[in-house]
Amino acid sequence: MSFLERKKKILMILDEFDSLSVMEISEKLSISPATVRRDLQDLSEEGVLQRTHGGAMKLDNLPLVAFNKKQTANAGSKQEIGKVAAANVVDGDTIFMDCGSTVFAMCAHLKKLSRLKIITNSLPIVAELVDVPGISINLIGGELDKERRAVHGDMAVQHIDNFHAVKAFVGVDGVSVKNGLTAHSEKESQITKAFLRNAEQVYLLTDSSKIGKDAYVKFEALKTIDFLITDTQLEPTLKMEIEEQGVKVLQ
Repeated sequence: MSFLERKKKILMILDEFDSLSVMEISEKLSISPATVRRDLQDLSEEGVLQRTHGGAMKLDNLPLVAFNKKQTANAGSKQEIGKVAAANVVDGDTIFMDCGSTVFAMCAHLKKLSRLKIITNSLPIVAELVDVPGISINLIGGELDKERRAVHGDMAVQHIDNFHAVKAFVGVDGVSVKNGLTAHSEKESQITKAFLRNAEQVYLLTDSSKIGKDAYVKFEALKTIDFLITDTQLEPTLKMEIEEQGVKVLQ
């Protein structure tokens, strides 16, 4: 059983039982206690469960991290990535922007454009750019997630499918050559998939800490993106592996 398969099953049984010991997880999944401990540590570092003495427990807000918490993580790298991403936007573009904090970092650098159309599910992006002359915003409709300050759900996906953009700027919780794009949340992954299928070019924005890592939900292959924008801390071997898949890495 692969780590991703084990991860999915661990989260599923924690969702059912709320709290379990290492031995209980070991017995239910037929894997060694040592493997369970390693997996629980990795999942705890991803922020999707809480380690306890001798086991783990479910978080009330299991897969999602509030926007303001994500915004402060690796803030310096996100600002640099946002600046590089914004440099790929030109006057007259229509672009998709998702609700990720790294994508939000583009906003300060988009204000200089004189004509831009943004289609987004992010309330912080709307608040940041709504009064900027020359920028028009199409706010995606659907169910509001107060913690993430974003709109999700089936109606949001249908909204996106009614539009076409020259470029999409999206984030992920994990990306690797083997498992492609991964996320902690199915509802966020569905929004990202809708952006990807309705854009001519796709820019993936993520700091290097998420590259070579896998999250809970696998939703797209690496080849579905055109550009990966990350920080200068990316290991050269990882950069080479990604570019061998036809993805251009920008730093």
